[in-house]
Parts: sequence; C-alpha cells; structure tokens
Amino acid sequence: MHGGTDSETDSARGPLAGVRVLDLSRILAGPTCSQLLGDLGATVLKVENPATRGDDTRQWGPPYVRDGSEDTDLSAYFMSANRNKLSVAIDIASAAGQAQIRRLAGMADILLENFKPGGLRRYGLDYESLREVNPRLVYASISGYGQTGPNAAKPGYDLMAQGYGGIMSLTGEPDGAPMKVGVGIADIMCGMYASIGILAALRHAEATGQGQQVDVALVDSQIAWLVNEGVNTLVSAEEPQRRGNGHPNIVPYGVYATADGHVIVAVGNDAQFRRFCEAFGLDALPDDARFGTNPARMANRVALAGYLEPTVRARTTAEVIEVLEGARVPVGPVQTLPQVFASDQVAARGMRVNMRTSGAEGDLSLPLIGNPLHFSATPVTYRHPPPRFGADTDVLARDDPFAED
Repeated sequence: MHGGTDSETDSARGPLAGVRVLDLSRILAGPTCSQLLGDLGATVLKVENPATRGDDTRQWGPPYVRDGSEDTDLSAYFMSANRNKLSVAIDIASAAGQAQIRRLAGMADILLENFKPGGLRRYGLDYESLREVNPRLVYASISGYGQTGPNAAKPGYDLMAQGYGGIMSLTGEPDGAPMKVGVGIADIMCGMYASIGILAALRHAEATGQGQQVDVALVDSQIAWLVNEGVNTLVSAEEPQRRGNGHPNIVPYGVYATADGHVIVAVGNDAQFRRFCEAFGLDALPDDARFGTNPARMANRVALAGYLEPTVRARTTAEVIEVLEGARVPVGPVQTLPQVFASDQVAARGMRVNMRTSGAEGDLSLPLIGNPLHFSATPVTYRHPPPRFGADTDVLARDDPFAED
C-alpha cells in the first residue's frame, strides 16, 4: 500500500472513517468531491479505465512529477484532486468489469459518477439497476446540465458552465471581453455541492435504510453561487455590468495601484470610510454629500476614485497596509502563488502538505494543497498520496476491497 505524509500522526482517520466510496468519476468536479470525502476519512476506490490509462487529467500537463522513467502518470492537475484514494483498473465496458462494479456497489455506501445522463444504463450500472443490488446506496451523479431539462444530453465542461451560468458576463474589465475565473471554479464548486448532498443523503440512508440518487449539475451549481449579483438581477430586472475588481454594492472596495504594485481595500461601512479618509488626510470627504453614505458613494464612484486613486498610488503597498491596518480598515496584499505558499499563514494553517509515493528511482515527494477544514476531535488525515494508475487493483481480490490496512 501507499506511504503517508512527511509527518505521521496517530490521530483517528477522521469523521467519515468507515464510509465506503466507489468513485467512477474523472476530470475535476467528481474527483474534488471524492477527495474531500477521502480527506474526511472515507475509503475511496477510484475506478480507472485500462484502455485510457486512467483519468484523463493524468496527462494534463506539464507540469508533471518526474520519477526517473520515460513517462509519468502524475500530472500536477491530477494530483490536485486525487489524494486519499486507491486506484483500481476496471473495464466497465466488459461483462467482467460490470460484475466487479456491481459487487463493489453492493459493499459501498456511496457511488459517485460523472458520465453523461443515462450513459451507465447500457452497462446496467445506472441508479435503478444498482439500487436493486444495494437499497442503501447513495448514488451521486454529476453532469453538465443535470439529469433532466432540455440540455441534459449536452456535454458539460467548466468553461461552458461558466459561460452558460453567467459568471463570465460578470468577470473582467468593464470594456473587456467576458472572462473566466482563473481556475475551474464551476467544477470545484459542483464537487463541493455534491459532497454536501451526498452527506445529507448518507444521513437519510443511515436513518431509514433507503438510499437515493443525488443529481448535481455544473450549471446549476454555478448559477447557485451568483449570490448577490444573481439576486440583484432578479430584484432590479437589470443586467449587471462588469466592474473589473470593483464591487456592485460597496464603494470603495477593490484593487488599487500603489507606488510599487497593488493593494486590496475593502471599506464595508461608513465608519470604515471615515477612518480610511482620516488616515490619508482626506478629512473632508466623509462630510461631502456625494460620499458620506455607501449609496452616495455608489452613485459617485468615478468622482470618488479621482480622490482615492492618486492618494493610494503615492504610497508603497507596505505603507498603505500599515496605515490602514492602524486605522482598522480592511486591507491586504495581492500575492502571487509562490508568495502564498511561502507565507507563514499557510505554514501555520497546514495549507501545504507533502506526501510520498514510489518512483523508478526511489521515493518521490508530492507537494499538495492542504484541506481547509479543521476539527477539534476528528481531524482531516492524509493517508494515501495521489495513486499511480491501477496501483491498488490487487485489492479487488480481497473479500473486502474497502478494508484499509
């Protein structure tokens, strides 16, 4: 079996210890969900297709972790969403593979899949078929548009979900093109919603003995987190405008150029605005009718920027942060990712972890992003590094493939 973290602990496996997950998903949304369940202690068997050498994202690179061989199946992309899983190679297109999935589903608490709606029916692995095998099974289906609706049969990818669901129309500079978020946020949030739905269904199954299908769509999830801008639209019947780093409901709130870079300023109320102005010698602005309240500042944001932007630009980032922190005004830097992972805050919160796996020339250290959940009694555990393709297929020969060593 696999190794562990660089610093082993004797803590319990986590709050989901003993929960069994059969993971037929790949790419990002499903693996994000199953990694979270695994971090919380669940045993996750990741089923991978022998014909394609596993999850597509194994080849989504560079960068890769090189192990001294000609090729590697550990891309950074794959590693980002696949720790705490065991990889088993099963061809679900074969009768033997289908029988193996049915056997595992009979032992599992949760099955997670992200095939096109109806795609597993031809193999006899759809929810209606597997509920006959295991009535307690929580069967989670992730797709682009959901199991129902006029677009159900269409393929779904993160970029398409960001476009269809509206977030791209809100993102970017006012006069620029619609812009996607810099990471696959629709996939990631869909995986998060799926994990919540799965745990709710699992509680129901434990209480009643009855499983159910959990239907989660990338587009639905993306629409759900339009949050204030979505409700702004419903209430006003007006189309929101892109504002770059500006906020639709709060001013000043955004990114400002400094003498040597950029700084974030987030003035959330009128008292903070007064302290902001006093800190920079702009004492008259809070009593100016154009700027004294947040609605007034929203109506006159361009005029206000004419005062604030040159004031902030005249100082370095460090100076602005020092002044505003002293005035108790929310402020912060815009860090690059190397700065993020080198920060003392990341170290203190365990947001970078290192795991070990074997390579052609010995052990490899795999740097990963930590789980943000902190429990006082049942902490997150890092038990299995992102697996090599099919590395754990031998567990299928056991009477109980889900039993962890």
